[in-house]
Amino acid sequence: MANAGASAEVGQAGTGGRGSACRGDLCEILVTSGSAADKASRPGATRLRRLCSLVAGLMLVLPLCQASPWTKVRSPSPGPSDAIGSAANGCLGGAVPLPAQGPGYVSIRRERNRYYGHPELLAFVRHLGAVLSRHTSEVMMVGDLSQPRGGLMSSSHRSHQNGLDVDIWFSLAASATAAIRHYPEGRDPRSMVSRGALHLSPAWGADQWLLLETAAEDPRVDRIFVNPVIKRALCKSASGSRSWLHKIRPWWGHEAHFHVRVPCPKGNPNCQAQAPVPPGDGCGRQLAWWFTPEARTPSKRKTGPHPEPIMPAACRAVLAGS
Repeated sequence: MANAGASAEVGQAGTGGRGSACRGDLCEILVTSGSAADKASRPGATRLRRLCSLVAGLMLVLPLCQASPWTKVRSPSPGPSDAIGSAANGCLGGAVPLPAQGPGYVSIRRERNRYYGHPELLAFVRHLGAVLSRHTSEVMMVGDLSQPRGGLMSSSHRSHQNGLDVDIWFSLAASATAAIRHYPEGRDPRSMVSRGALHLSPAWGADQWLLLETAAEDPRVDRIFVNPVIKRALCKSASGSRSWLHKIRPWWGHEAHFHVRVPCPKGNPNCQAQAPVPPGDGCGRQLAWWFTPEARTPSKRKTGPHPEPIMPAACRAVLAGS
């Protein structure tokens, strides 16, 4: 999916679009390699704050992503499921396809061929759909997971490479048929953030809260990326146990969908874990930075090209395998 921020996303990298998503997803390199959003909100981290703002500005000036060899592969590699490398530089061996639909969910835009994931991720999606189905007859719409063998996509995401990421739209659909009919490629569901990007929109409601809280309380989930406005609203309204809030991480974009990441599965030694989410509910100084002029008005200066990260050695065999 795209969203104009961070696909792990950023900006339009999380909304399902094509070109702008890649540009925004450059920020995801920072997120997956050290949780830049977390570091940027710590005292004394001025340089990281400026860097994060600069990367957000680059979304507006960088060219579209180039073609990726991983996009040409149409089927998973043989063997057991194996998440390799990181979300922003990795691949997936033995990927498993998410069924087109199941209790409480429907997978949309399957022509993208991005409905593959590690079994741990698929188990999470099925569980979330099952919980939703006990509350409503509507279904949640599942967007991009990974390609058949993971790896870099030619559009929309820098992350989603090792089979541990999934985008889920906040809006629900009346049925699987309605979801596919109303939201083809290029037509996204409604934003949950107001036009001024400071408050929740009228589209937000109990169903969206249920999805996020259920996802965050799932022990299979490592973190969830949402728009800072959504995180702030949760912080203001959550009562009782607030422990689940620490998994909700603010990031540019993500106003129409949320991005779920599960941790490296056991028995996958080549998987590169992301830095742990900081303790606490993330509702204090960490969140406040996202509403400063620095965060909301990123720099648009151009910089030189960024070198591509070196592909994990195990991914070469996955890409070349029959």
